[in-house]
Amino acid sequence: MRSLLLPAAVLSLGLAGPVNALANDQSQLIEAINAYRSQPQRCGKQASPELAPLASDPRLILPVENLGDLQQALARVAYPMVNVQAISLSGPRDAQAAMQAVRESFCQVVLDPQFVDIGVNRLGTQWRIVLARPLLAARLGDWQAEGQQLLGQINLARSQPRQCGGQAFAASAPLAWNATLGSSAEDHSRAMANQNYFDHQDRDGRTPGDRAELAGYAGQQVGENIAAGQDSVRKVVDGWLASPGHCANLMNPAYRELGAGYAVDPKSDAGIYWTAMFGAP
Repeated sequence: MRSLLLPAAVLSLGLAGPVNALANDQSQLIEAINAYRSQPQRCGKQASPELAPLASDPRLILPVENLGDLQQALARVAYPMVNVQAISLSGPRDAQAAMQAVRESFCQVVLDPQFVDIGVNRLGTQWRIVLARPLLAARLGDWQAEGQQLLGQINLARSQPRQCGGQAFAASAPLAWNATLGSSAEDHSRAMANQNYFDHQDRDGRTPGDRAELAGYAGQQVGENIAAGQDSVRKVVDGWLASPGHCANLMNPAYRELGAGYAVDPKSDAGIYWTAMFGAP
């Protein structure tokens, strides 16, 4: 896969008096960024869907000052990055103020679905936020094998009561594999990878229901979860469970069938794309 280094983004807010730095401000900022990503957002003229949470990676906690070359810094800590971007803030006195600055000036960066890992460092009122996507670390089987693995992990999640945001779900019956939904899911993953986009609506304007119908699925209801950048089934499902909307889809007792698949294109922003299509016959 290609290595692409995105330019660092810098925002200076000015110093505003003495600062009491809390040891957990870094983790609080990561939690705030993930909460922001977990809901549909509008950034300028662009709309962003719910996104999976970023994973905290200690290798991305880089020096706030005198960082030097970002690519070399990540190479020194053995982070096999593909894409990376650093945000520098000057002035926020706590995680809340830092998050406000991020929302106002760097929403496009933190809402970019290609990034899967994050590291935050702080020195007084100086902050360094690093978002990155690694090379695919896992060895994956073909799309059908990984789709079946995804089915197993989803059924394991459905076997237990679960809270999805503000909505409580009882344990749900396991889903059965549906080959038609599987082919449709793999086709959508392939389209996202090859055409370099991340959306439930494809480039021809078709919705998940449209694609399922065109594939020959005769069910009464269809739902879809998508993911990008995660290189294993476990990461995909963990991300969906952490996102209220994706979690609710996954736990919906009306669904009885599932088809899923992934596709990879090293020229795309996220590298790997996943689709799970839920059906109610």
